[in-house]
Amino acid sequence: MKKVLMLSAAAWLFCTNVFAQQYPIVADKIVAKVNDKIILRSDVESQAVELQRNMPDGKMPHDAFCQSIEQMIAQKVLVLQAERDSLPVSEADVDGQIENRVRHILGLYGGDRQKMEEITGYTIYQMRERFREPIREAILAKSMRDKVFGTVKVTPTEVRANHDAIPKDSLPFYESELEIGQIVIFPKASKEMENYAIERLTEFKKSVENKEKDFTTLANLYSEDPGVKENGGIYTINRNEKANFDPDFVAGAFRLKEGEISSPVKSQFGYHLIKMLRRQGDNVVVQHILLKANITKNDMTSITSKLDSIRTLIIDKKINFAEAVAKYSDAQMAKFDGGMLQNPMNGSSLITIDQLDQPSEKEIVLMIDTMKVGDISKPSLFEDEQGRKGLRIVYLKTRTEPHRENMQDDYARIQQRTLVDKQYDALQKWLVTKIPTFYIHVEDEYKNCGKISAWMAATAKQ
Repeated sequence: MKKVLMLSAAAWLFCTNVFAQQYPIVADKIVAKVNDKIILRSDVESQAVELQRNMPDGKMPHDAFCQSIEQMIAQKVLVLQAERDSLPVSEADVDGQIENRVRHILGLYGGDRQKMEEITGYTIYQMRERFREPIREAILAKSMRDKVFGTVKVTPTEVRANHDAIPKDSLPFYESELEIGQIVIFPKASKEMENYAIERLTEFKKSVENKEKDFTTLANLYSEDPGVKENGGIYTINRNEKANFDPDFVAGAFRLKEGEISSPVKSQFGYHLIKMLRRQGDNVVVQHILLKANITKNDMTSITSKLDSIRTLIIDKKINFAEAVAKYSDAQMAKFDGGMLQNPMNGSSLITIDQLDQPSEKEIVLMIDTMKVGDISKPSLFEDEQGRKGLRIVYLKTRTEPHRENMQDDYARIQQRTLVDKQYDALQKWLVTKIPTFYIHVEDEYKNCGKISAWMAATAKQ
């Protein structure tokens, strides 16, 4: 595999556990050092499992351990050179990526923090601390790679040569891919319905404080939090929680004393009654009851009419789809993705039918089956992953037919592949010149790995 892979922070945390289930574990030890940065045997094993996961056939490459330690040494050199060159690293960027990783991992467990902590053995706080240094190093390494790649460009002639070098019967085959956009609007409840939810929660609070009702019983009976069946509405929250809880909910929780029950707190999900169970430093354990202000039929009719008008404006070319998304969509990521569904594997807007696997996307599969490229659907009701009901119109921007790779349809792909290959070669040349400027020690079991032996030979010549 030509492309240099860098181990993600999430992989550092979980690959070791997966590895332990499949391969015999030996005592951990330092197997390589780059200046003062160490590489452990367990790190190499974890990286090898990550390589296996990325293989189409799911089999571990025969040289997986060599590839792993080579990539990890390369990363350490990139980090050290970035520090030597005083390349900047923003703590805000580090914190942002930590929160993204934590949110992704929590999503693997259906948003259930307790389940995640039981299975992984790590709290959210511990994950953040464990991720910090690997993510900081990853950002520095990327900055250094970007500096190395700064002058690398490819010409149309090189792109053609890359394509022609692959035998025709070995060219990649691409399934049908689509670009799909959506404009989402979540109806807002009337003031009357909001007041009704507030009044009910206020009554719950009085009945608990008067010892007429039990908070847990009320949560199990009335809370509209989907997680209440599993956890009774109980959550552990860190004071700096940003990724997994509504900030207004967090703020409302931390205003409470132990045993105190809040007045109704409004969040993006509805209204909450929060009870403080216990505090410990920057962490609190709370229990809540969620009530959503009911959306009436008139509310839905009004939003349907609004989306119909937006659809007409786009069809009549009085506004384009991207402009309509920016102006009208309530989708959380709309300002970042332009309303286009994202490929979960590479973050592009090209997506296959099989990748439309989220519950909120199932209906889109049925809708686009009868749509032509350029069509915009009529408004339809849906429910997002947080259980919020909304309305949306769907735009089928492009659809490709299944085909073997060719220069006409896939020039951008081939250009990118050519660029990656050229960047790889540039990085290898850079490493050969830079590695001798650092102290490198590698245990004997890895010294015969191809790149390592070449690096050590280059060091010996200095």
